[in-house]
Amino acid sequence: MKVRLAYGTNGLDIDVDPAVTTVVRPVHHDAAPDQAAVLAAALRNPVAGPPLRERVRPGQTVAISVCDGTRPQPRHLMVPAVLAELDGIIRPEDVVILVATGTHRGNTDAELRRMLGDEIVDHVRIVNHDARDREELTWAGTLGDGVPVWLNSAWLRADVRITTGFVEPHFFAGFSGGPKLVAPGLAALETVLTLHDAARIASPRATWGVIHGNPVHDDVRAIAEATGVTYALDVILNRDQQIVAAFGGDLLPMHAAATAAAGRLTMRPVPRPFDVVVTTNSGFPLDQNLYQAVKGMSAAYQVTRPGGTIVCAAECRDGFPDHGSYRAVLASEPSPQRLLETIEARSAGETVPDQWQVQIQARIQARTDVLMHTGYLGDDELATAHLRQTRDISGTVARALATAGPRARLCVLPEGPQTIPYLAPAPDAPPPAAGR
Repeated sequence: MKVRLAYGTNGLDIDVDPAVTTVVRPVHHDAAPDQAAVLAAALRNPVAGPPLRERVRPGQTVAISVCDGTRPQPRHLMVPAVLAELDGIIRPEDVVILVATGTHRGNTDAELRRMLGDEIVDHVRIVNHDARDREELTWAGTLGDGVPVWLNSAWLRADVRITTGFVEPHFFAGFSGGPKLVAPGLAALETVLTLHDAARIASPRATWGVIHGNPVHDDVRAIAEATGVTYALDVILNRDQQIVAAFGGDLLPMHAAATAAAGRLTMRPVPRPFDVVVTTNSGFPLDQNLYQAVKGMSAAYQVTRPGGTIVCAAECRDGFPDHGSYRAVLASEPSPQRLLETIEARSAGETVPDQWQVQIQARIQARTDVLMHTGYLGDDELATAHLRQTRDISGTVARALATAGPRARLCVLPEGPQTIPYLAPAPDAPPPAAGR
C-alpha cells in the first residue's frame, strides 16, 4: 500500500506491505469553524483569571512573545486577535512583538511578513530576540534548580507581557507553548545552556508529554512564574496547522489545560516495539534542517526496538543548518557512542550550544540504525553526522524487514512528531497522562 509522508511542501509517497505495517496518523480534528472567534473567546473567557482587557490600562507598554519561523504557530491570526482586544486601550507604538528565537537565528523581513502579515510588520515594532547580545539582556536572578537567568530586556521592561504559542508534545521539554515562550524563547545563551545541560536532558522524565518532574520543564515553569507573565494564549493545531482549540488566561493553569487537551489529541499507544520505523519531521517548515529533524527521530525512537532501524524523511532545505554549533558538535567525535559518553560526562558549566540536540540524536544512533532521506544534504555531509542516506525509502524498509526476520514489523509515522506513539502499559497500569 502507498503511504504519503509529510515531506517539504509537497509530500512523498512510499510503498509498504500492509500485512506487517502499523500506520500511526494524527486523528483528524476539524478546525474551529471561526478561527478568529475561538481566539477572541480565549482572550475574553480565560481558563483562570480575568480577561485580557481587564489586565491592561491606558499608557502601559506591551510585549508579545511569538514563536520563530521554525514553528507552525498561526501568528497571523493570534497577534491580530491580541491587538484587537487591546484596541482603544493601548497604542500600536507602545507594542513590541518579540520573536522568541531561543538560540536560533533571527527571521528575515520576508519571513516575518509570511509569519505575521504585512499589516503587522508595517505598523508594529518587531524584534528578533538574540540570545548572544548581552546589551539586550537583563539579569533576572538565579531561579529554579540553580539556573542563571538573563532575559530579553524589552520583555522585562514591558508593563504587560503576553505569551502566544501552540501546544504539542515536545521531545525533552514535555510540551511546547506556555512558559517556553519566556525561556528558552527569550533567554540568554547561558540560561539556555543550563536548562539544556547534559544532566537534565539525560533524565528519563525529560521526554514527550511529561511536565511535572521533568527537570527541563520544571525550571522553565519556575522562570516564567518568577519573572511574570500578564496573559498567556495558546492554541492546539490539527495536521493542517489550523486551530482546533484555544486557551487563555493565567500562564500555568492555562498551559495545564492546553497540555491535557493536546495529550489526548496527539499521543497514541502501540502494543509492542517495532523492528523498523519510518518517520518524518512533519513537513515544512518543521523539516527545514537536520537539527529540527531530531524530533522526528525521537518520536520514532519511542517505539523502535533496541538494534532496530529508523528511517527519517526530512527535506532539510536549510541544511544542518550552517549557523550554530550543531554540525561541529556532531563531527567532534568518531561515533555516536563516543559523542554520548563525552556529552554526558560534562558538567553544566561545560555545556556548549546545541549539545542537547546532539545528545538526544547520539543516544538514538547509539541504540538504533538511523538513515535519512533528504533532498538537500549529500551523502558526505550526512556522514559527518554519523548518518547514512537512503534515496529509496521503500526498498530500504523492505531490506531492513527481511534482515530482521519473518516476524518483523513496521511502523510508519507519516506526520512525524505530530502524533507521538508510546508503548502501551501493562493492563493493570494507568496510561500516560499529559502533564504527568
